[in-house]
Amino acid sequence: MPMFPAHPQSSIERMGLGLAAVGRPGYITLGHESDLPAGRTVAAMRRHAHELLDLAYARGIRYIDTARSYGRAEEFLADWLKSRGTPRDLLIGSKWGYTYTADWRVDAPTHEVKDHSASTYDRQLAETRSLLGERLDLYQVHSVTPDSTVLTDTALHHRLAELAAQGVTVGLSTSGPNQRDAIRAALDIAVDGEPLFRSVQATWNLLEPSAGPALSDAYDAGRTVIVKEALANGRLAQPQLARHPVLAPIADATNASWDGIALAAALHRPWARIVLSGAATTGQLTSNLLATTVHLSADQLDRLTALAETPQTYWSHRSQLPWS
Repeated sequence: MPMFPAHPQSSIERMGLGLAAVGRPGYITLGHESDLPAGRTVAAMRRHAHELLDLAYARGIRYIDTARSYGRAEEFLADWLKSRGTPRDLLIGSKWGYTYTADWRVDAPTHEVKDHSASTYDRQLAETRSLLGERLDLYQVHSVTPDSTVLTDTALHHRLAELAAQGVTVGLSTSGPNQRDAIRAALDIAVDGEPLFRSVQATWNLLEPSAGPALSDAYDAGRTVIVKEALANGRLAQPQLARHPVLAPIADATNASWDGIALAAALHRPWARIVLSGAATTGQLTSNLLATTVHLSADQLDRLTALAETPQTYWSHRSQLPWS
């Protein structure tokens, strides 16, 4: 049985909510410091995350994305599920492979540490299970690149296949300028003749569309494709875009906001089953969801390709975004 219905009942069901920006006090989204409650205490952040989850569920979002490295995001989500009667029509995905190390500090020298070893998988799966229990529907390897050992560790492949046999979909997320290579390598991995990775979550946006052909291949191969960072960590939602020579005329013609256009562009990809909103406020989420009402013509989609940067330029810029 597919994890997501093949034919969503509404366009909103193609949207998901990612908790990267609300499970910890610091993140690299532009303007993040003004999005969160004063003091950014654990209690205030918990309430803030719950308000966002309440709105997402009320508006029809049925997929929530989190990760072990998103601070207390899994904990906040688990508390929300318990307090709201654990809605059964909600799908939950989390990720392992990064460990949160910032100790609730925005100015920490290191916010997360990557490790795709079997020991990290064992530890983080136990941590995720202790919070989400049987509500875990999808467990993804976090931020796979072509040189990640998870692509070649056959012993770990069998461990992941054991999780899949228990009913949890196994997937991976990718990052970096060579996402397409990581995706295609993952598509070739099988255990006992069965594909191991059933979902792919990748960065795709108007500035960085290079993974598109590989994501199309994944879709054609029967994998679920999830788009992350469709707003490029806030770069595609900045006020100065009002003067952008490509975006501004399309915004005027469609009566849409810049975030709406960027998210709509992702939703127009036939291979994208879920497009994540990384909203940190209820206002941002409300605006993001308007993307489901935006129709972009073939000509407008073609004009938007002019925004693309080289993958190397995009990821170099992203690596320099400050935690705030």
